Amino acid sequence: MTPGPIGINAATFAGMKIAGIPGAVCATVGFCTPSLILGIVLANLFFRYGDIGPIRGILNGLRPAVVALIAAAGISFVILALWNVETLPEDMAAVDPLGVIILAGSLAAVRRKVGVIKLLAGTGVAGLVLGIIQRTL
Repeated sequence: MTPGPIGINAATFAGMKIAGIPGAVCATVGFCTPSLILGIVLANLFFRYGDIGPIRGILNGLRPAVVALIAAAGISFVILALWNVETLPEDMAAVDPLGVIILAGSLAAVRRKVGVIKLLAGTGVAGLVLGIIQRTL
């Protein structure tokens, strides 16, 4: 529904190459406008008709699917962090110690309610430092 960063960058780049800064602005606005209009129309429809029984039933049915999609994404990130592979590894015991340390630190920071920006910056720095230490050993 929303335009992604790659699409926006491509539109901006193409507009810049064809017509300079005005072209970049027009291409970016033209790329984002349909999603913006669709989002506004859907929000308006939801606020107007969201309390109708069948619509409420449809939305209640979609919630578990959304939770499952978010959980699947989270599980794939954990697999990537712990085993450094995209799918389940053949050797489950071959865990990346660097991934374990960063994941444990991230979970501890989330429990302490550290802000998202601080968490991302901290884990990035930790990954860099631990990666350098791991390569020197």
